[in-house]
Amino acid sequence: MRNQRTFSQEFKRQVVEELLSGESSPARLCRRHNISSSLLYHWKKQYGRGKFNNEPTAEGALKDRIEKLERLVGRLTLENEFLKKGLQNSLSQSERNGRSSTGGDTSSAVSGKDAA
Repeated sequence: MRNQRTFSQEFKRQVVEELLSGESSPARLCRRHNISSSLLYHWKKQYGRGKFNNEPTAEGALKDRIEKLERLVGRLTLENEFLKKGLQNSLSQSERNGRSSTGGDTSSAVSGKDAA
């Protein structure tokens, strides 16, 4: 069984900065440090977001902001659906108990006909 290696943030930052400077190709960096290309590009993405004690790029900061807002929208959507179902359940339960939120005959209100 192979042990999982850990790399310091400083090492990751140095490798990514070497990639960004154009001194070495991605393939050469991967061979030299014995890492996969997907790991290298993952580190590059993290570097762009300022995860290695560096200043985030404008693009990376915006991507982080977008991800946070998307999570917030998802959570609010779930809460909204939950509240809608709760309201529907409470309305249908009150109708079964013979109570109406309008206080009158619900069949005439639904059909649009006058009760008179």
